[in-house]
Amino acid sequence: MSESQVKPPLPYSARDVVLPGDASCHGCPIPIALKVLSAVFGEKMILVIPACCTSVIVGTYPGQSLKASIIHVPFASAAAVASGVAQALKMRGISDVQVVAWAGDGGTADIGMATVSGAAERNEDIFYIMYDNEAYMNTGIQRSSSTPRGAWTTTTPILGKGENKKDVAKVLIAHNVPYVATASIGYPHDLYSKLQRAKNIHGFKYIQIHAPCPTGWRFDPKYTVKIAKLAVETGFWILYEYYNGKLIISGPSRPLLDSSKRKPIEEYLKLQGRFRTITPEIINSINEYIESNWSWIKKLM
Repeated sequence: MSESQVKPPLPYSARDVVLPGDASCHGCPIPIALKVLSAVFGEKMILVIPACCTSVIVGTYPGQSLKASIIHVPFASAAAVASGVAQALKMRGISDVQVVAWAGDGGTADIGMATVSGAAERNEDIFYIMYDNEAYMNTGIQRSSSTPRGAWTTTTPILGKGENKKDVAKVLIAHNVPYVATASIGYPHDLYSKLQRAKNIHGFKYIQIHAPCPTGWRFDPKYTVKIAKLAVETGFWILYEYYNGKLIISGPSRPLLDSSKRKPIEEYLKLQGRFRTITPEIINSINEYIESNWSWIKKLM
């Protein structure tokens, strides 16, 4: 059986949209995620990008590294601008272009949270995609509310952040929007499937992509995908979808409902310099955090 019979051809070639040469760091996860996005929507998308690493990576017209329409906006306004663009397209009868707000955790979980919540409450017909590298990487690795407990940043104490990361996906589920999902650059086929499914849903769609950052997390760039997979394999990052009022665990995370199938969290932490000063007490609290998240998952299944 030929490969074309096993897997249907992609509607678009990411190589036609994501051009060679950009300003990303070695091992950056963002181009990986953008290639998956481009494989789904091709040039038929308008990206609304607030201040973040992606602003630098894609560059500005006419030298941008993506063959797609891009609107660069202030930190807090991505969801609001995307909402306006979507309404303008609707008024003009244009239905074959997808509006995507593409932002980091700083522009989503922190500075942009108000406009995200507003767009979700109005059920605007947009995608909101948060690539989660767990700190303000573009401005010097400062702590965000999505930084996990025990992780070092340039604005945390020597022992790292003292609080667990804000769960933005849960916040959006509480808004009762049509579609919420988590994804990982370590599992691009899972992300691809979620984008394909969600693009046929009218209303607000939110996807949070776990995106390990070699520069900010202090690891060798060759380990980006390995660390992304370990986050899932240890149960720290759970892959799921929530739509039609139901939660469905994605394939890579499904076996991990059995806690004995999860790898020890230490395997994930030890590869990252940002956890260099972590204590056994904080590791225990991270394990408790993992268990509480899985308990929440099981209640909604």
